[in-house]
Amino acid sequence: MSDSNYFKFSNKVLVAPMLLVIFIWTIFLIEVRLGLNFNNHGIYPRTFSGLQGIVFSPFIHGSMEHLYNNTIPIAILTASLFYFYNKIALKVLLLGVLLSGLFTWFIGRPSYHIGISGLIYVLASFIFFKGIFTKHYRLIALSLFVVFIYGSLLWYIFPIKDGISWEGHLSGLITGLILAILIQTKIPILKKYKWEREDYNEEEDDFLKHFDENGNFIENKETPIEKPENISFKINYHYTNKEKGDNSLD
Repeated sequence: MSDSNYFKFSNKVLVAPMLLVIFIWTIFLIEVRLGLNFNNHGIYPRTFSGLQGIVFSPFIHGSMEHLYNNTIPIAILTASLFYFYNKIALKVLLLGVLLSGLFTWFIGRPSYHIGISGLIYVLASFIFFKGIFTKHYRLIALSLFVVFIYGSLLWYIFPIKDGISWEGHLSGLITGLILAILIQTKIPILKKYKWEREDYNEEEDDFLKHFDENGNFIENKETPIEKPENISFKINYHYTNKEKGDNSLD
């Protein structure tokens, strides 16, 4: 599979993050307009009723600032996921929500854990580790981009600030790593030049024969041409007589 066939733009790259962003904003606006509070549908660790939060918590946010801070990262990372890992993107999203939520339910403090930041950590972690594991230059470049843009997120897997679910962030990071290891996908095969192959032999390379041992170009270096042996030629001559009265020209 070539790069051009693998890295293809599709409507999912725009539609998936757009639908996700619209959905979380719609839920928040419903809370504000109707005076509701959905926080009690978040993850409450180690309680049976708190299990519902595994599904609902990513779409619940406590404030406009909380929602705004999560909107841009989730849109960029979701778009990147669907462009670079289109065939497994939906699987990563679904498993990412379920596993990170379950881990948070196990290790979290006794409080309601809400917000889509756990999924943000899943995607950032998955994209980073998957790119490193594949060793494909484009996917490694994407990994470095994630580190450059969102590298500071790493600090928030530790309890450095009150009111932040570091347990959800840590669960997302671990989930992304697990998914990067377990979920397999076809990666485009990198084109290898002749000198990159394992069976490459410098002495048999005609191109290198145009250079000396110091790497200097040798002018007028002719590649010997093998002359065929035991080849005979037969030439036949054909004559025609021009009759009198023929006005054609030769």
